[in-house]
Amino acid sequence: MNILLLIGGLVAILLGANALTDGGASIAKRFSVSPLVIGLTIVAFGTSTPELAVSISSALKGSTGIAIGNIVGSNIFNTLMIVGCTALFAPIVISKNTLRKEIPLCILSSVVLLICSNDIFLNHETENILSVTDGLILLCFFAIFMGYTFAIAFQESSKEASEDVKELPIWKSTFYIIGGLGLLILGGNFFVNGASGIARSLGVSESVIGLTLVAGGTSLPELATSIVAALKKNPEIAIGNVIGSNLFNIFFVLGCSASITPLHITGDNNFNLLMLVGSSILLWLFGLFFAKRTITRIEGSILVLCYIAYITLLIYTA
Repeated sequence: MNILLLIGGLVAILLGANALTDGGASIAKRFSVSPLVIGLTIVAFGTSTPELAVSISSALKGSTGIAIGNIVGSNIFNTLMIVGCTALFAPIVISKNTLRKEIPLCILSSVVLLICSNDIFLNHETENILSVTDGLILLCFFAIFMGYTFAIAFQESSKEASEDVKELPIWKSTFYIIGGLGLLILGGNFFVNGASGIARSLGVSESVIGLTLVAGGTSLPELATSIVAALKKNPEIAIGNVIGSNLFNIFFVLGCSASITPLHITGDNNFNLLMLVGSSILLWLFGLFFAKRTITRIEGSILVLCYIAYITLLIYTA
């Protein structure tokens, strides 16, 4: 049964990613909106829905460790594994604007989370808590991000990126986006349930499952969408999806979760948070200094190896 859930989840994710990419790219072409903006908003928000559902439900149930760990783990997975795997399928070209603004904003979001999560070190408190105030601050950052995104929405031409994109009727594009999101969410749930069942049957601990399968499973929609977008020669949707999802996860998902109830941070989370900051900086450096703003297959391989090393260390120290 678990194997069937695993296979069924993967099929649903692939079909959903294909539909979502086609629908998003078509709307971008029809309204002359940059594919990057579509990736930063519609696609990113849609593929971040599993993280939103898991984190908010975990916060309401008092499992705040899962709420925070899911976001941190998902963002590390997005930056290292998704960008790395996508580059292995097709090199990702990054625009100057993305290097100068979007990726630095992604780094900033990681630094803000690191600061908000270190009450013991910075304020000499007895425990680290993402308070309601911290949550509202994160939501304010999210509002600024959305304002910036809409400000650039109609400033960038989509001609170059949309030459190979088929323009669909508006109703069909909308149907593809909504249907694609539904398949991604359903497939992600099936995959996580199937993989978790297999892991438990093999005797893998719950903590390791949470650190790897939950974070990776809720990021499967981003992985599938980014790879499909890159293969369909929409690299801006691929990179915009990753950056947008990371910003949505920290500013919106954690902002909402902490605003609902304070999130108590247990254990030594600084290693994971520093890994999150470091992975964003590594992506920025690869795009800035090597291969003319292109994440090549070699750089993609390095990102994937970094993620494998990180997971190996987590399992070894668990």
